[in-house]
Amino acid sequence: MCLGVPGLVTKVDGAVVTLDVMGTIRTARLDLLGEEVALGQYVLHQLGFITAVLEEEEAKATIKLFEQILSSVAS
Repeated sequence: MCLGVPGLVTKVDGAVVTLDVMGTIRTARLDLLGEEVALGQYVLHQLGFITAVLEEEEAKATIKLFEQILSSVAS
């Protein structure tokens, strides 16, 4: 099973984007998406590829759930 994680696009360089994924900087490829992304958009990052563009509200809600899960595991 693979888990997709939302990230904020901070840089676009051709088919490679740089993302802020919950404070961690990652790079991912756009090859599977089939559409362009822009700075400031939220995307779903999975195994080094962008698989979907997300609405900001949906992405922030998902990030909040991940943070809640991580804080409960750390406690």
